[in-house]
Amino acid sequence: MRAALWFIGLFGIAVAVALFVGNNQGSVTLFWPPYRIDLSLNMVLLLLVASFVLWYAALRGLAVLLQLPRQARRWREQQKERAMHHALLDALSHLQAGRFLRARKSALAALALEESLTAMSATVPHGRQLRATAHLVAAEGSHALQDQAQREVHLAQVLECAPLNGTAVEQETREGAQMRSARWALDDRDASLALERLATLPQGAARRTLALRIKLKAARLARHTEHALETARMLAKHRAFSPAASASIVRGLVLELIHDTRDTARLQQLWLELDPAERAMPEIAIPAARRLISLGGEVAQARAWLLPVWEHATARMDALSDSQMQTLVLALQECLDGLDSQWLARIEAACRDNPREPRLQYLAGMACVQRQLWGKAQQLLNQCAPQLSPGPLRAQAWQQLARMAEHRNDSEAAAAAWKQAAVALTP
Repeated sequence: MRAALWFIGLFGIAVAVALFVGNNQGSVTLFWPPYRIDLSLNMVLLLLVASFVLWYAALRGLAVLLQLPRQARRWREQQKERAMHHALLDALSHLQAGRFLRARKSALAALALEESLTAMSATVPHGRQLRATAHLVAAEGSHALQDQAQREVHLAQVLECAPLNGTAVEQETREGAQMRSARWALDDRDASLALERLATLPQGAARRTLALRIKLKAARLARHTEHALETARMLAKHRAFSPAASASIVRGLVLELIHDTRDTARLQQLWLELDPAERAMPEIAIPAARRLISLGGEVAQARAWLLPVWEHATARMDALSDSQMQTLVLALQECLDGLDSQWLARIEAACRDNPREPRLQYLAGMACVQRQLWGKAQQLLNQCAPQLSPGPLRAQAWQQLARMAEHRNDSEAAAAAWKQAAVALTP
């Protein structure tokens, strides 16, 4: 459609020119003594147009000729700029492919080209950001090559190219370099340096998932279990791990804190800092109660910590694994001193509700021993001892039966019980 309109316009112009030129009788006379020159008006107009076109072409040619040095310089700058970007892309590709030496060489080539362009007073778009990225790639390659000296030199260059009070992009680059440097320190097993570099991050950047992951590993490496636990809980809120992985990490850190506790006051404070869901975990409550007993704490408090686990276990006997159930029985056995009537009623009710569970019968028998109910204790232990699996519960049941037999001066029964206890401990 556009071409058709152009043709129509050209035809119209041609018709107008033909009508004007064909009937134009005007002339132009030039007097140059002693000469006289007569020219038609059409010829004069044609000469004027031709001279204008000639002068315009001459001026344009002169301008192009004068622009040749500048165009040549611009072409050289463009070639160097393209080579610089190509070298940086090669460095990133080599870094991803694990060719760290080639990555560092390509990054250094990009830096050399950028310096050459700067020396030519050329304006490089995003020059500082590109320079910071190249130094960061070179530092990453140096870290992989175990060249710590060069790594620190390039890191300092990155921080210089990305000042703290720079643009938003420069600040992001600086924060990324600080996180990478913390990760490098962690790889070098220098947890204190990693935590120190993470501490220099702004508050918003320090709460990012990547920074929290590095902080968690550094805190665990430095044996700062409390900080590691706090960080792990923050990561769980950010959903950085799956629910099962988060629970496992938090549980492991809590157990580490429990194991490292050296006094009952600190252990009680730690218990109060736990979430209700964490207190109900058998993996946490049982070790905490046993640690409290080993530190000389109150057995009543230990039983209170074990109560939610006990209620959960007796409501459904398959709620705990065999090892957890055995550990729970051993923990409650350590808390039998000063056993109150409520706990004794709970144990007896559990035995009635689960008459085929030998571990509950064992616990009830040991509770009767603690209360010096020898007849009932012997009856319960005789019933459960053969049914218990080989291990500490079965061995302790036979050992208690042996001591009770010795107390009755029944040497034959005591010898048989001691023999069964030894067999139970044999792997």
